[in-house]
Amino acid sequence: MSDNPLLALSQAMADAVEMIGKSLVMVNGRPRQPATGIAYDADLVLTADHVLEREDKLTVQTHDGRVLNAQIVGRDASTDLAVLRVGGLAVPTVGPAAQARVGQLALAVGRPSADGVMASLGVISKVGGPLRMGRSASLERYIQTDAVPYPGFSGGALVDASGAPFGLFTTGFGRGLAIAIPMALALQVAQTLTRQGYVKRGYLGIISQQVKLPPAQRSSGQESGLLVVRVEENSPAEQGGLLIGDILIGVEDQPVRDADDLIAALKGERVGKPVAVRIIRGGLLQTLTVTVGQKP
Repeated sequence: MSDNPLLALSQAMADAVEMIGKSLVMVNGRPRQPATGIAYDADLVLTADHVLEREDKLTVQTHDGRVLNAQIVGRDASTDLAVLRVGGLAVPTVGPAAQARVGQLALAVGRPSADGVMASLGVISKVGGPLRMGRSASLERYIQTDAVPYPGFSGGALVDASGAPFGLFTTGFGRGLAIAIPMALALQVAQTLTRQGYVKRGYLGIISQQVKLPPAQRSSGQESGLLVVRVEENSPAEQGGLLIGDILIGVEDQPVRDADDLIAALKGERVGKPVAVRIIRGGLLQTLTVTVGQKP
């Protein structure tokens, strides 16, 4: 062990990259830049969904140079996660996840080419959530870092100085942000994808816009809701009695202030189940029972 603390830290980070690197594979899922994947279980690789532009001739390359065929087990555009099955993978899988704290050193590590791993150093800038980008992308929790996201790093690992993974790195959420999906959340989604190939998403079948609530209807500090401007035919909303002009303010015990709140309230376990939907109709508070549908 060196008496020079800077040298000792430098060596520890190089060891961390070497350790996690054996669990990273290069994913050939698009014609241009390859991406990265993390081996998390026997013959299973977790990667970013947006890097899989083809399903045929899909291969991965391991740290020891083997090129293996891969099949998509399941994918979820909303969280930008996908699971691949790779027969004969036989590489070390990731160890226990690390708990991310703002200010910690973080290493972004990818395997974007056959030349080997690449890494960049930064800190954990933010731990937050939810993060939603329109209707197609949504994360309950996320980790933001200032480590540089080199091309091909999506699907790679964000790790601490010991090599323990904070999460799976992705650039699929845009805005130029370097984002990692917390490992616990990523593995939870992976388990669902492995079991059924997709993640359930609930919907009501309305088009709405955010509006300010009249002062008399504001409660618990909630100042806005969703004005229903369209109800789809034969949708859960129509069957539950929602009408154009209703102002949706809550689902069960969750306030609905905007579209993001509604998406969060219609989480997967509520699909197919009746829920209490609180609305304002004609200035009066009402509660309807709507059975949440499954988003196609």
